[in-house]
Amino acid sequence: MRNKKKLLIEQLDKKLEKFKDSAMVQIPTKGWINTIRTTLNMTREQLGTKLEMTKGAIQKIEEREALGQITINKLRDVGQALDMKFIYGFIPKDGTIESLVNLKAEKLAQKIVLRTNQNMKLEDQGIGDEKIARTIEELASEIKREMRKSLWD
Repeated sequence: MRNKKKLLIEQLDKKLEKFKDSAMVQIPTKGWINTIRTTLNMTREQLGTKLEMTKGAIQKIEEREALGQITINKLRDVGQALDMKFIYGFIPKDGTIESLVNLKAEKLAQKIVLRTNQNMKLEDQGIGDEKIARTIEELASEIKREMRKSLWD
């Protein structure tokens, strides 16, 4: 089971790798619909005709997109009307799903080990910094192998 989880992470990372460069693209202030439409020298009325909507409705769509209040289906419809393909996805902030899991596992392991060590210190049984670091590393490896649900708490 552990190998299956690792394989799934590797496969997902491979798929998401193609989106990496898109993280650098800044969303236009007025949104993509307005930017693309005006760049193509297309009026709201012309886009409205393709979508069987009024130019006022197109203005509302552009405003909603700029505010982040538009549906994925609406974006897909507009993309079709513009003869473009709508694409969406998620990109891990740290580059890969694997690095996200590593970071979460290390944080969880550190929390567990330091909490346990604090309790042990109260009983005068604390361990040294080197042993703490090694224990955190070992626990993080175990957490990653098991892909504990507690990673996401």
